[in-house]
Amino acid sequence: MRRAWTRYATATRYALVEHLRNRLALLLVVFFIPVWITLVYLVIADADVPFLLRATDETLVVHGNHVSKISGAINAVTLIVGFMMFIVTFRSAEFDERLAVAGYPRAHLLAAKLTALLASAALVCAYALAVIHLYWSPERPVVLWLSLLGAALAFGGIGVMLASVLRGELEGMFCIIMLSIIDMGLQNPVSNPASDSGVVAFLPTYGTMQTSVAAGFGGTMPVAHLFLGPLWFGGAVLVAAVAFRLRTRDRRRSLLALPARVSRTLPGAALPPDPARTGPTDPSAVPGADAPGLRPG
Repeated sequence: MRRAWTRYATATRYALVEHLRNRLALLLVVFFIPVWITLVYLVIADADVPFLLRATDETLVVHGNHVSKISGAINAVTLIVGFMMFIVTFRSAEFDERLAVAGYPRAHLLAAKLTALLASAALVCAYALAVIHLYWSPERPVVLWLSLLGAALAFGGIGVMLASVLRGELEGMFCIIMLSIIDMGLQNPVSNPASDSGVVAFLPTYGTMQTSVAAGFGGTMPVAHLFLGPLWFGGAVLVAAVAFRLRTRDRRRSLLALPARVSRTLPGAALPPDPARTGPTDPSAVPGADAPGLRPG
């Protein structure tokens, strides 16, 4: 048990160090979140808009500027956390594969990645909530933080998954950016008056948007929707774990079984004898063994 904990702690420490070395992500956390929410505060109109809480069939009349702060915060944390997890996982993939092939437990490596994801997502969401408080005081700030955390975990898991299945950084970054923009663009009632469409229920941050609006404006809380973000997170991490397992599987058995498969495929092909099983070769059975130059002594 102590050895397992040591392995997990070591892997987690290195995962956190990798995040701290990602200076671009740290700059995005420090500057992008307040700039984005401040622009929403300065630009978006103050008109009231309807928002449908689908879980309770309750239509809330919400302040357009405030609900846009929520959607802007969700957009910011999903982009940043998804970017952080994708970059860290993608750049350490080759090293992690070598560790797994050398015998380091895959479960410890994956648990370390998830621990770093949870810690970074919690801090980023707390920072985003603090920035929102500069301009507006939500009704239930703790629930709003939990909602943002669910969105961050969902996109963090998606970032890990994309790093496990894609072969280039550009493709992964494009997927994360486009998914976050489409997600929030369809769910914000200011930019999309038809945000009550049933299609939005299939988006990664659907549960987060529902619970965030309820937490911000005092509507009936759809508690079950808080778990939709972690559900997306679990599905994405499962895909990443399967891809990692396939890349680091033990291929020695397949290599040992290759001669047998070849012999079944080509019945007429004769395989060389294995000296370990047949013993030393009889010199008299070797062609030309009685030649003068090959006689012993």
